[in-house]
Amino acid sequence: MLPDALQAHARTVTHLAVYFEELKQAALRLRDQFAVRERGFFSPSEDEAARQLLISYWMARTALFEVVISYRDADSLPPQLQPERFLIGYAAALLLVDAARFLRENYHDQPVIRAKLNEPESHFGIPPESYDTVQRSLTSPVHVWHLYNAVRYQEEQATELHALAADPLLAPLVEVVDRLGPRLQVSVYEFAKARIRVRTRQLSNTVRRNLVDRALYGLQKVACLMVTDRFTRLGHQPSLPASVAAELRSLLRPGDVIVNRKEFALTNYFLPGYWPHAALYLGESGDLERLGLREHQELKPRWRRMLELDQHEPGRVLEAMRDGVWLRSVRTPFRADAIAVVRPLLSQQDIAQAIGRGMLHEGKAYDFDFDFTRSDRLVCTEVVYRSYQGIGGMQFPLTRRAGRLTLAAEDLLRLSLAQTGFEPLAVYSPHHAAQLLHGPEAAQVLAASLRTPT
Repeated sequence: MLPDALQAHARTVTHLAVYFEELKQAALRLRDQFAVRERGFFSPSEDEAARQLLISYWMARTALFEVVISYRDADSLPPQLQPERFLIGYAAALLLVDAARFLRENYHDQPVIRAKLNEPESHFGIPPESYDTVQRSLTSPVHVWHLYNAVRYQEEQATELHALAADPLLAPLVEVVDRLGPRLQVSVYEFAKARIRVRTRQLSNTVRRNLVDRALYGLQKVACLMVTDRFTRLGHQPSLPASVAAELRSLLRPGDVIVNRKEFALTNYFLPGYWPHAALYLGESGDLERLGLREHQELKPRWRRMLELDQHEPGRVLEAMRDGVWLRSVRTPFRADAIAVVRPLLSQQDIAQAIGRGMLHEGKAYDFDFDFTRSDRLVCTEVVYRSYQGIGGMQFPLTRRAGRLTLAAEDLLRLSLAQTGFEPLAVYSPHHAAQLLHGPEAAQVLAASLRTPT
């Protein structure tokens, strides 16, 4: 069985392969409906539809980018998993390049639409000139050089890579490679031209790597070229101090909501606020048994998996990340640089009901559309929303951002500060205080953090 990280990456790429096709069809329908070419500008309704589509696209491509660069540390996986590692990264890169070329082929010669593609979106952190940045990368000689190594490895290892289709989790990725492979073809002539123009240092650094590492390195460099000018620190590993993590474990109770922040993470730029992410804490198996949930219809078939998580570390969360809504160890939200916990002002019976309802959504895909009107795909805060909404009188006001109704993680914190449904329990935010704070002190730091620029 693949390690958890590779499984998550494979699910992410598989979902986005389907999702990008949906986005393409939606984009073509909008193009055919818009009268922009003749009119020379977007009407308000056209503008809102276009911006919603763009936000979904930029969020989805960022998830693919993070999959590609996640293999920067080649030693983190055993050598026998190199083919799987390459297949996942290669399929993700193919989707990135295909989506960028789709935009170029359909909109590059339409100045009004191209200008719209370059507009910033402050609420979701999309910088100006994003479209032009990506398109310049497609014609970069460095881009050609790095793609050549990846294509060469795929061609030489085609038989071994196709054999991976025997794994149901990897079969869709083999299909992506077969379907989109021609979009990445780089001729020897193009490579030769690119080689002349690429700096000697870049060449020598790449040549020292083995073939699969050269191929993955190339994919990572292509992804980096295609990302817009947002500051990140590749290789940064967010983590809490051991003492803070230990104290939080002793404080957490089932039903608590964990909100966190990872510094230098690209996903920060496509979610509103200083605190971009939330997870629902479920507790340890004993906690759930005391709540009478072991025989719950949504938990009973998942009980064995819950116990398996306990073997690694007691305590788990229900959390929506780019690979979907899954049960995860509490270590996942603890991989953060700052963290806050808010507690529901509900009875244990109400909390048990909310957890049972939330588990109904486990296994669903991530919602890159941020559409709270549908429940087949969920974002992180929607797990909290769909678990608690209406229980014990709990109500979540949704806020319209960039044309869509949303519930940001910071909205949950504001509710807790107003003692509306939740109360602040604890916060650790090194930018504001050096230690884990509780009660009124935690509330003060949370209030200050909500005023912090992202």
